[in-house]
Amino acid sequence: MRIAQIAPLYESVPPKTYGGTERVVSWLTEELVAMGHDVTLFAAGDSQTQAKLVEGSPTALRAMAGYNDATAHHYMLMEKLMQRSEQFDIIHAHLDYLPFPFVRANDLRSVTTMHGRLDFPILEQVFREYSEVPVVSISDNQREPLPGANWKGTVYHGLPNDLYALNENPSDYVLFLGRVCADKGIVQAIEIAKRAGLRLKIAAKIDSNDLAYYNEIKHLMDEEHVEYVGEASQDQKQELIGNAKAMLFPIQWPEPFGLVMIEAMACGTPVIAFSCGSVPEVMDHGVTGFVCHNVDQAVEHLQNINQIDRRKCREVFEQRFNVSAMARGYVKVYEQILSEHRSLVPFGKLRKDVNIRRDEAELEVRQA
Repeated sequence: MRIAQIAPLYESVPPKTYGGTERVVSWLTEELVAMGHDVTLFAAGDSQTQAKLVEGSPTALRAMAGYNDATAHHYMLMEKLMQRSEQFDIIHAHLDYLPFPFVRANDLRSVTTMHGRLDFPILEQVFREYSEVPVVSISDNQREPLPGANWKGTVYHGLPNDLYALNENPSDYVLFLGRVCADKGIVQAIEIAKRAGLRLKIAAKIDSNDLAYYNEIKHLMDEEHVEYVGEASQDQKQELIGNAKAMLFPIQWPEPFGLVMIEAMACGTPVIAFSCGSVPEVMDHGVTGFVCHNVDQAVEHLQNINQIDRRKCREVFEQRFNVSAMARGYVKVYEQILSEHRSLVPFGKLRKDVNIRRDEAELEVRQA
């Protein structure tokens, strides 16, 4: 199959440090190539891939001095795709709703994975307008605000089996991994570790948009039981996650998936997670960790964390969240869309017919 993967340009593929979507695009792209598919990756120019690379920007936008209009860069990326669109059997976009007008206007054989939260009111209007555009969710919970969207399936994220190794002999600290922001629950993680009498390592990115929040809570990161180790690279994650007694994931928002949960499983590290968003789908309570609702429950579950079999955590990862399962899931979606596309009236013609009928109806009203 000839497949185009369209990545965001903010980070390289794979990203050097933080960047969940770009990391998933990289794993998927490389696995599809390994499966024998002809894959072209549209991404930042400093990306690394076994697929064919079409440069959407010279480097990742976050590394580009003076880039001041991300939308313009992504529109030019889409223009490069349009110039080559007939070369592909299927186009797989990871740019949220940005491709929707291009899909409709050009009758593209495409699918778009929604990587972010979908509970903003304006999105209901967007998805109602573009109700014919095929989309994929990364958890069933993610799609709940938009039940009328053209969902073609849920495909969970997956990691390469050899990215992390099982560690059955951890140290005595707990870990918070991610980004310093209110949604991720960093304050709750600090409190959980303190009340449980455990050291907490924080490996987190401080985004420019989150500086104000960081300044509000940075005094907590100076507490005796807290060690801030900075933003973790991929090379650092094995040691940080694998040596952790547990991963703390006390999220405060409807997390669409949560890569850190399956990264922890891959290392055999149990997760203490708040029951929000995708957490009940991804976590297996009592097997890969504990799902709870507040700080009190999290502290209580930490007292029993040694009951979790770290080998079983790794087994669940291999069964449910490896990259091969993710790639097979997407290939199934691609085949479904291609089958439907051959049997349906083209989107462009359908839209034109709708407009003609609407114009005729308005004319009749005026004449009456």
